[in-house]
This record gives sequence, C-alpha cells and structure tokens, in this order.
Amino acid sequence: MSVELRLNCNFSNSSHSGVNNMATPSVTSNAAKNTTNNVIYTHQFHAEAHVLSGELKTPIEQRIEKHARVALKNERGGHLTRFLEDVSIEGLVYFRNGFTRVSGGESLKHKAWVTLSTSVMEGLNVFEILTADRVVSQVSTEHTRDEHGHVPRVTFLGTQFVNLRLCGFPITVTLDLNVCGDKPTGDQSYLTNMDFLRDTRKRVDRIANCGFLPEAVKKQYDNRLGEIDRLPNREGEKKITCSLVKSIKVEHEKQIPGLEIIENVLVLRDFGAVSFGEVEVGLEAATAANEFRRPNPEPHNGHHQPSSMSNYFEVTMLNMELGCVGSGSVKVGQSKTNGQTSP
Repeated sequence: MSVELRLNCNFSNSSHSGVNNMATPSVTSNAAKNTTNNVIYTHQFHAEAHVLSGELKTPIEQRIEKHARVALKNERGGHLTRFLEDVSIEGLVYFRNGFTRVSGGESLKHKAWVTLSTSVMEGLNVFEILTADRVVSQVSTEHTRDEHGHVPRVTFLGTQFVNLRLCGFPITVTLDLNVCGDKPTGDQSYLTNMDFLRDTRKRVDRIANCGFLPEAVKKQYDNRLGEIDRLPNREGEKKITCSLVKSIKVEHEKQIPGLEIIENVLVLRDFGAVSFGEVEVGLEAATAANEFRRPNPEPHNGHHQPSSMSNYFEVTMLNMELGCVGSGSVKVGQSKTNGQTSP
C-alpha cells in the first residue's frame, strides 16, 4: 500500500512518480545588475530529486518508476516538496517514508543564486539483506551574480547514512563531503581540476580491476575509466563519476559469506554489488527552450567552459546491481542540481 501526501504546492492528479512544475516563487525576479560593468545577469534554476527507481528482473519483472519525483526548472525559483508512505515493491524492496524537496532562490548575503535538491528515505529494506533507518542525499549549488558565476560552488552538506546494515551487521560509511574540491578559479569547469581527475581515476581503476566485480558492474567501471581518459580531447557534453565515500567497514564481516569491499563498492556473492555515495559531475547542453548563451570569453589557460553548457552534480546514495536471490538494478536517493547564468 502506498499513501502519498502532497505538500506546499498544488499538484495535479498523478501517480507518485509524476512531476510537479508549479512552485511558489521565492523571488519576483532573478535579474541582478553588476554595478562594475553595468551588466544585467539572470539565472535559470534547475533541480530534481526522487527516492527510488530501477527495474527488477527476478523473482518478478517490474519497472520501478521514479518515486516521489519533484523537479524545478524556471527563472523564478520556488520550493517544491513531495512525501510518500509505506511503499512496497511486492515485498522485495520496501521503505517506510520517502521525502523529496527542491528549491531555488537568491542569497542576499552571498549575492548569489542558490539551488537545493534533497532526497530522504526512511525505513529501507532490500530483500531483508540491506537495510537503513535513514538515507539522505543532498546537493546545493551557488552561482554568484557576476562574470564569474557561470560555474557554481557546490556543497553536499546534509548527505548521510543512518544505521545502515548488511545482514543485520552495522556498516560504517566515512564520507568526504569535499570530494569535488573548491570551486575552480577563472570560471573553469570542475572537469579541468587535474588533482580531482587523478584522484577519481585512481579510485575507479582500483575498483574496475579488483577482480571480483560482477560482469555488469565491471563493464560499468570500465566505461567510467574511458570517460575520464577521453576528457582532455572531448568537447561538449562530458562527465565523470566519483564518490563521497572514503571508506566502508562492515562489523564482523568475516561472518558474512562471500563479502568483498573495495573503495565505495560492496560486493556480496549471493546478493550483488552496491556502490555507495556516487556523484556524477558533468557538463550538459542547456535546454532549447531556456538556453542561455553568452559571448565566448577569452579562454582561461585554454580551459574556459563553453557558453551553451551547464554544470551539474547528481548524487546517488545506493546504486545496486542485484543478482542471485533477486536480480535487477535499483537506485536509492538521487538528487541533482544545475543551472545557467546569462549572459
């Protein structure tokens, strides 16, 4: 049984995987004048979140729509929330409560546009093997209202796992909420930060070549290595996937047969593979309806962001590739923000 409560805004009649595009504006206008160069800057907010999605193949075939999905995409900003209770996918995947929210508005203190995306799940149970009292995915971006505001500062504060367990044994997850580092200078993309790229590649390489990944997960991490290696010669849309997780420790892990841990990935022979705290960092094309284009500035050390591209950060708290007792792909706790400043 699924009970849905709709909060803080007017939703049309739809399933719990639907989208609400109506928001109460937090500002009447997001235009801001830079008194130094007399330029008027505007910003398009974009944030979305959901608590559960994926597809089960066995013991049942069922697509899992994006539960409690909310999305904000406009120039006014606003605040949207959604709440679900007692969701069960045929008793195989269950959560007690799910809550999402997205918002966008101006910070007068920092003279910036701030976008926030949050996904909260409580009482998670996956095949009686992986459980958690609470899983929170949260990402916020801040675009300054000036010529250096096209690439945002990002923070993952609030992201957390509470009482995460495997087969009843506690899992300790240590997070690094500053994994992306500080905002690059000169309005450059995060994908030009060589320290960030090197550290990410080392971790992805260790996972891809650990020797005990399921075939589908091995292919996924091989593809991620390729994405990183192609970055220097790639134009337009691009991405890498890193992790907020520094380490994972399962208490009494020797009592769980077939358990292996590498970096942010846990592999259990009779369950599958779980990647914890993933963050996709990328550049994507602005949408046609609200594409913000600005004159191409002089490159900063040859690495200025293309004028029609938007930075984004997408967090996935649990990315599960299941096998044996059940098979399929399940994702828990996704939140994403990006945006575009003009000119």
